[in-house]
Amino acid sequence: MFQSRKKLNYKKTSFIIAVILSLFPILSFSLNIENGIKHDLNTKSISITSPDKNLSLLIDYKKGCVIKMLNIKGTNKLSKNGVNTGFNFKNKEFNSSSSSKDISVSKTANSIIINGIKFGEAQISVTESWTFKIEGQSIIWDINRTFDNDAVLEDTSFPQWNFADLNVWKGGILDNGGMVWSKYLKDINDTYGVHTGGVTFWNAESGDALRISTETQSNKFIASKFSQSKNQEFTYTQMVTDLPLEQRYDLSRFKARHFDVFSAFRVKKGKTNLRLKLQYVDYFKEYSRGILPGIDGVAVRELLNTTGRYGVVDNNIVGANGWLTNWKCLHEPFFAQIGMALNDPNYTKNMSSTLDQERDLAMLENGRVLSRWHDIPGDEIKDTYNSKTGYYEAKWGYTVDSQTGYIINTSEQFDLNGDIGWLKSHQKSGESALNWLIKRDSDGNGIFEMMNNNIAEKKASDWLDIVWAGYENAFVNAQMYEALTLWANCERVLGATEQSDYYLKVAEKLKNAFNKSTKEGGFWSEEKKQYIYWRDKDGSTHGDNLVTPVNFAAIAFGLCDDKARITQILDGIEQRTSSEKLFHWPLCFDSFKREEVSPGNWPFPKYENGDIFPTWGYLGIRAYAAYDKNIALKYINNLLEQYHKDGLSSQRYSRTTQLGLGDDILAGISTSITALYRDIYGIRPKWNRMGLEPNMNNKLNGTIFNYSLRGKDYKLKLSVGDYQMQTKTFVIKSNESFGANRNENQFVYFHGNKEEHKIKIISKAKINLEIKKWDKKELSFKANNSGPCSYQIDGLISNANYNLSINGKIKYLNTDNLGNISFRTSSKTTENISLIKI
Repeated sequence: MFQSRKKLNYKKTSFIIAVILSLFPILSFSLNIENGIKHDLNTKSISITSPDKNLSLLIDYKKGCVIKMLNIKGTNKLSKNGVNTGFNFKNKEFNSSSSSKDISVSKTANSIIINGIKFGEAQISVTESWTFKIEGQSIIWDINRTFDNDAVLEDTSFPQWNFADLNVWKGGILDNGGMVWSKYLKDINDTYGVHTGGVTFWNAESGDALRISTETQSNKFIASKFSQSKNQEFTYTQMVTDLPLEQRYDLSRFKARHFDVFSAFRVKKGKTNLRLKLQYVDYFKEYSRGILPGIDGVAVRELLNTTGRYGVVDNNIVGANGWLTNWKCLHEPFFAQIGMALNDPNYTKNMSSTLDQERDLAMLENGRVLSRWHDIPGDEIKDTYNSKTGYYEAKWGYTVDSQTGYIINTSEQFDLNGDIGWLKSHQKSGESALNWLIKRDSDGNGIFEMMNNNIAEKKASDWLDIVWAGYENAFVNAQMYEALTLWANCERVLGATEQSDYYLKVAEKLKNAFNKSTKEGGFWSEEKKQYIYWRDKDGSTHGDNLVTPVNFAAIAFGLCDDKARITQILDGIEQRTSSEKLFHWPLCFDSFKREEVSPGNWPFPKYENGDIFPTWGYLGIRAYAAYDKNIALKYINNLLEQYHKDGLSSQRYSRTTQLGLGDDILAGISTSITALYRDIYGIRPKWNRMGLEPNMNNKLNGTIFNYSLRGKDYKLKLSVGDYQMQTKTFVIKSNESFGANRNENQFVYFHGNKEEHKIKIISKAKINLEIKKWDKKELSFKANNSGPCSYQIDGLISNANYNLSINGKIKYLNTDNLGNISFRTSSKTTENISLIKI
């Protein structure tokens, strides 16, 4: 009896307490808003944790409002200053860490809202509300700011992230395809400012990464800056403005020891907002390069995410010299190729807009493409620097390979973006750039002439800008051949067949002239068994000192298809490189004559007269890939080994010590690895398909990785003579190169990754295709169908009779005058199909 009454009284007491708590929630010290969000009223703090526990925030609103802790897998990444918002007005700093009014907290069904954050002074102040909620494994942070007046601000933080030090993150991958490399913010207030807002910070040792994505009103603009603070913190400041921010110091994106890289800007009375999406990323998984037997996949990943991305200076400025020196050379033809290997749609998008800007701002009316972009004057031919755009002609000479660089990059970029409208917008400018150089054949011999005539002028004409190569320059002409052949294909896609044929004819004339002996006016030295570098206007020849980019380009671009010459050049280069135990190829093996180069190249080997510049490594890999894959792979692996030693963040390497030299970092150092993807794994996207043209060897068998092209994901499996491409809607196996594309019910297989030979299949079902043989007389393949299919085979012998065999049942078909044939199948089983010419 006593025990029962006790239980009854306990129940009454519990009920009364529950009622009181429901009426007076202020008495509760901790409220669970929802799973993952906790509000502690006693400490005036809010903790938010993602469901997977990998990411959590601790917000303190006692005096103002600040994110005090950002934990990644339980480890705080912030300094004691945390994350706050703020602005600078008349050299005074105001931020959310100190609010001039009381802060209140409210909640909705799935979010918590912090209201009344106010800071500033009489002339200008802001009121903010911060809203947090959880979506999936991400934390969403909405910042709503209201300015109470118009004003001109010196700076703004929307917000500013104060990480503990420069070692928290190796760097950050930006959402314009570029990157910030923490170690290069080496001095207090070293700052890199860029016109984009999102970033993925990563730690290469732990594999932990933090992705911060941004979204604001359509009429607002986002910028960011990365810096080392006076407290040696690594700071990341996001900025939202009504107009794009301008640079404070000339056109400098990076400025040593200056936090204020952006100019002052005007704000208007009213509201501004920013949404931030915070998420933990498994960096090792997200940026995995797959299974790469025989290749150091970690070094590939890190090299491409650092050196490979570093050349992105800002939106619309994708280059190689990069943001530390604020430089881009337009006379470099490999930026689209870097994008192919990075396989980042943000880089691809930025590269397209970069070429748009160069078409609009860096091309003269006569078709001349200015050769460089820089943040400040001083490197230009007098009166050529445009202080508003940054484009100019280099003082070392008219580097004519900016013509070919624009064409090659535009052509290869089209294969990545697949946008015919975009290509059409470059048709006129592309023709102008080519025609400008075509006109520079004054004697009609098929070789295009530079703007300098002889070494006495002491001017350059190409990328080797302190070597006095001029007049008939083999390096530029080799690039011109590549530009002509690539552009001819672009013209054909656009339906301009006459223009396409014209450029191919010009290319053929160039090829014939190029391969003549020096005595006949060409570039081949019968005596030295190599291509010389240039011929002056007086007929004297120069550069028979085995200049590697010249000789590699002749082979890599298809000018030289003479097997004896290829053997002489490549065996000779390999013998000399190996004898010196060099990890990569030098620019030349023997010395130029003293009068042929700037004094800064002396004594040999020094600088462009004999040092190692891996920038042109892709030409060597491409040349050797078809000749001896083992040699190509040796230098790829040498470069990856070098990455582990020094990060490959140099301009060049000493020929004698093989140590990195130069203040500049060149993203082009990554091109031997981009060539791994293009010329070994055979990643060859085309505007209307994904393509594979591998050059595998046995050490690489079992290579598996994913590749994304224009929003479609492909799984690739590669071994010698065994190539597989798989998507959600088709699987293809072949022992030869191929391309493929599927749009809705139409699938197209491109044999050899060429336009001429195709299998078109109309089917609603998943396509499973294995190509067994395709030559002039026979085509055979296996198709595993789950329903009826319509086939069209293109590229057979025209007006010919064929036996069509489907699982042994034979009938006779004739091709039309284009060599095409059509038939249907209705089986739901594996079909062995062959076409044999009668």
